[in-house]
Amino acid sequence: MSVYNSFFKDSSSLWTSILCSAFSVWTLVQGEVLVIGSNLPIIAAPGDDVILPCHLEPMFDVQGLTVEWSKPDLKPDPSDRLSRVEYVHLYRDRQEVPDMKMASYFRRTELFMDAMKHGNISLKILNVSEEDNGRYRCFIPKLRSRVKAAIVELVVDPNFAKTSTTEMPLHFQTPDPQDTTPANGRSRVSVVAVVITFMSVLVVAAFSACFSRCLHQKLNKLSEGKATQSQV
Repeated sequence: MSVYNSFFKDSSSLWTSILCSAFSVWTLVQGEVLVIGSNLPIIAAPGDDVILPCHLEPMFDVQGLTVEWSKPDLKPDPSDRLSRVEYVHLYRDRQEVPDMKMASYFRRTELFMDAMKHGNISLKILNVSEEDNGRYRCFIPKLRSRVKAAIVELVVDPNFAKTSTTEMPLHFQTPDPQDTTPANGRSRVSVVAVVITFMSVLVVAAFSACFSRCLHQKLNKLSEGKATQSQV
């Protein structure tokens, strides 16, 4: 029993550290604003108007921040040192910046300005074509978060039935940050699961290390006691 008593005695400070660390991690995750995209590709027919969903969770006003939409798979020309990757859409100083926009997207993209105060940074692209296929990145460079960007994939398929409206179907639209939808619930459940897993691994590792140390100390004391009796 002395081994276990020693274990619990030595682990009291360790338990305090674990609880403090867990609380800090939980507070960080709960209070951090995350950029959320779409796990599913957005599929449309040529000529459709599409919405690439992207929003902040929890709700956060981004009207005063810079919002960048780009195609991350496009790289600058290595032979031209002055070349740059232009944006699909750039929002800065509370307005669009068309001068840094790709020519093929001129007058074809827009943000939902009124919804940006609720954290909605979804991008609407008009009259899509197969040249618009690919991955799109929504990015808020000055957002104080570990997750400042999200990826949304657009697939323009000629065999896909053309939609009759200018909006994407409901299940492709960005959920309202004020609305508690199943998608938001799933994301929160995922965050909670990650935190619980982290805490569990930390606790198990701490138990193993502390118990091993106490057991090692106990065995050393027994060995020293036997050695002393042998000398007597």
